[in-house]
Amino acid sequence: MQKFKNCLKNKQENFIVTFIFLAPSLLGFSVFYIIPFIVAGVYSFFDSSFGASFVALRNYMDLINNPVFRLAVKNTLVFTVISVPLSVFISLGLALILNGDVFFKSFFKTTFILPLAIPTASVALLWNMAFQNRGMVNGLLSRTALPTVNWFNSSWTIIVIVLMYIWKNAGYNMVLFLGGLNNIPKEYYEQAALEGAGKCWIFKNITLVYLTPVFFFVLIMSLLSSFKVFREVYLIAGVYPHESIYLLQHYMNNVFFTLDYQKLTSAAYLTAIFIYGLVYIILKLDKKFSQKIGI
Repeated sequence: MQKFKNCLKNKQENFIVTFIFLAPSLLGFSVFYIIPFIVAGVYSFFDSSFGASFVALRNYMDLINNPVFRLAVKNTLVFTVISVPLSVFISLGLALILNGDVFFKSFFKTTFILPLAIPTASVALLWNMAFQNRGMVNGLLSRTALPTVNWFNSSWTIIVIVLMYIWKNAGYNMVLFLGGLNNIPKEYYEQAALEGAGKCWIFKNITLVYLTPVFFFVLIMSLLSSFKVFREVYLIAGVYPHESIYLLQHYMNNVFFTLDYQKLTSAAYLTAIFIYGLVYIILKLDKKFSQKIGI
């Protein structure tokens, strides 16, 4: 009994010490994230910031019926559906190639990771130089007698942004996949080869199976990164870009400048709920697959 009391006392002391060390971080996180998030949620149910009246879900209904908001939602979904799968599978392919015997492997790894070290403003400058009307891409097209394209003011704009997103994020995802590939025991491949298994069978039943946790993690990180592409798009195309790349962040940014906090907070909460729902589904699928394959 005395040992149990001593053990309980030690746990309580450890909890108190841990809480003391974490208190500054918890306080800062609460002040700058949790409390503003709660206050924003309260704003979304009122018709103004001062002398307000409770309007329940009217702000949300007005937002959903807003054609500009619906355009931003559609463009964001299109961009995410195109860019995230492409980024994941391209980075997986790069990881599989660089995991084998490749000449200048370190050089290629560094090349693909390098975009992560480039500041956002520099990324926007590079892509603007490449795809502006008199940029390098149009210069190459004109030399080959092909028609030039107004890349940032046409339906081609979304393609440019997708390419930029993949260029910037594929290296990070590739590193994650390489880490997952290096953690797969080599004995599994040797045993499968001794039993006469083909490369397709090995890839499907060993490589993909043991990459499942990494795959879902990369999927989540790519999804979250797709909602951060606004920074580059804003620097390249400005406040009001071509309608094909007018994203949710553009809408919220423009509403912020009008000081319409009700629209802003409603849009922010809907976006947060959407992202939370997607991440929740992905984590559930990850858990289901992990249990199924026994990882």
